[in-house]
Amino acid sequence: MKRCLPIYALLAACAAGADLPVRQVILYKHGVGYFERSGQLGPGESARLDFKSTEMNDVLKSLTVEEKGGGKISGLRYDSSEPLNRKLAEFPFQLPAGAPLSAVLDQLKGARVEIKFGNETVTGAIVSGRLIAGDDKRPEREQITLLLDNSELRNFDLNAAASMRFSDPKLQAQFKDYLTALTDARSKEKRSVYIDSTDAKSRQVVAGYIIPTPVWKSSYRLIFGDTGNPVLEGWAIVDNTTGEDWTNVQLSLVSGRPVSFVSQLYEPRYITRPEAELQEETAARPVIYEGALETQKAAKPSGRDYAAGAAVGGYAPPPPPAPSAPRREAVASNVAVETTARELGELFEYRINTPVTVRKSQSAMLPFLQQKIDARKLLIYSDQSSAHPMNAAELTNSTGKTLDGGPITIYDAGAYAGEALVETIKQSDKRLISYAVDLGTRITTAYDTKGEVVRELHLRRGVLISRVAAQETRTYTIKNVDAKPKTLIIEHPARPQYTLLDRKPTEKTARAYRFEVKLAAGAQETFPVVEERVYDQTYAVSNLTPDVLVTYIRNKNLSDAGRKQLEQIAAQKRQITDTDGEIRRTEASVNELVRDQERMRNNIASLNQVSGQQQQVQTYAKQLAAQEAQIASLRDRAAELKKKQVAAQSALNTLIESADF
Repeated sequence: MKRCLPIYALLAACAAGADLPVRQVILYKHGVGYFERSGQLGPGESARLDFKSTEMNDVLKSLTVEEKGGGKISGLRYDSSEPLNRKLAEFPFQLPAGAPLSAVLDQLKGARVEIKFGNETVTGAIVSGRLIAGDDKRPEREQITLLLDNSELRNFDLNAAASMRFSDPKLQAQFKDYLTALTDARSKEKRSVYIDSTDAKSRQVVAGYIIPTPVWKSSYRLIFGDTGNPVLEGWAIVDNTTGEDWTNVQLSLVSGRPVSFVSQLYEPRYITRPEAELQEETAARPVIYEGALETQKAAKPSGRDYAAGAAVGGYAPPPPPAPSAPRREAVASNVAVETTARELGELFEYRINTPVTVRKSQSAMLPFLQQKIDARKLLIYSDQSSAHPMNAAELTNSTGKTLDGGPITIYDAGAYAGEALVETIKQSDKRLISYAVDLGTRITTAYDTKGEVVRELHLRRGVLISRVAAQETRTYTIKNVDAKPKTLIIEHPARPQYTLLDRKPTEKTARAYRFEVKLAAGAQETFPVVEERVYDQTYAVSNLTPDVLVTYIRNKNLSDAGRKQLEQIAAQKRQITDTDGEIRRTEASVNELVRDQERMRNNIASLNQVSGQQQQVQTYAKQLAAQEAQIASLRDRAAELKKKQVAAQSALNTLIESADF
């Protein structure tokens, strides 16, 4: 019967016991590796697995032990570790770095010591220790005060002491234990896990675990020939930093990013308890949870058509070199790629079919891919600040495998062409890579903006909502100065709230539209991209003048019902405006008459002091009386107009509140 004992831990650093060597290594892309050891465990024996102290948290999180043969494993044990600061806190003294002896002794007041000064031995209890600063006459010195057995207090210069010993054996042992703890903390880098067996039978034991390891890295060569699809060659770079050799191990490389984290399981965990009682709840920690998104069928490309067989791409391939020209750079590596590739859920594994040996503290390059891939050469323009596009290639993963992300070195027509970086490409997915600047193509951009156009009008609860559309055009002017045709991909930024008009992109990513443009040899093309932004503007109708309302009434996109309601509101606003103007004119007439009366009253007062002016005074008096009647009539008119204005405003408010379209 087979038993499996799971424990959770991390992979190995150093060799387990000599009887449990490493048999399998699986390296991941997120900082851990899986190690599997197996071997024979005899009756009553214990197998020891050695790890670095920094690996123990992962070992205790992931370790599994399986035995084959019907025996029993009595358990697992491992070297425990208590935090150094907690160990040292148990001692009645501390030895800070660089502290003088007097400061240490001052912590042990009352402890009995024996100090030798030449041939004299002094015994007493420590009262205090201190450091006395030096001056021009005497250097810095340490001093201790003792209570001697004869009850005498004396000061002694520690610089003159030949030796010192604590009288209490327990205190002497504590000093030794303190220093041992410091030594162990510096030197004990290894931690061991023991697999014990008390059974009388031998059995095969398999132990698996994960530990932190360097991520394996991918490196590719993309080799274009004169015809046909290029060859993609993939190399895996692995590093053995575990401290022991991997000898004839089964090595697998996994692409993907599973969740992984460090949990503090190895160090003893102490909880700081609050002083208040019934403290049962603690705050929960927060849980921390970007290829083309759309592809259109290729629309008829901009530019001219070409005769069959015309070269299309970043540049046309040059004629083959003379037979004597060296072509070594463009030849695929002469290596045997022996890997088995398979899906592991959301992950992808490359298993090296032949055993692999990697010595400790060494690295290795292992080929894991060499086959043709669907690709086409073209140009890509995505940096709006540059005057030139980039030589690029469009890769479609036709290998049947997941291609792990990494650098790609491109060789074309027998020469080094440039370098690129690529993300992980799943099977049948597509990516663009750029690897050199194309100086034979120049691109400029120009911008144009049209005026805003009101598309819709709505009125609810006295608020007028106008939906406004604004158009922006970015025109790309492309000049191909080379005597060969090219294919250009323009990456146009996809901005929030902007919609493309007329054109459909070949592809759309999270942040850009991609347009494909055919360029004839030595030709110039213009490629305008028109976008529209639609947004809402809101206004309180009560604040709009009749003239502004008329501009909305004349909008052809306004419904008949809406036009009728706005016309009523505008008419009512005009009436209020007219009434308001009449009120102001009436009040201006009243004010003018009042000023004229003031003038005549001043004249009357002056004429009354001059003899023979009574007739003129009477004339002014008659004019004043007539003006008083006129003022009274105007004031009555103003009052009527104000009443009319209030009624008109009330009617306007009713119209505004009831308007809905």
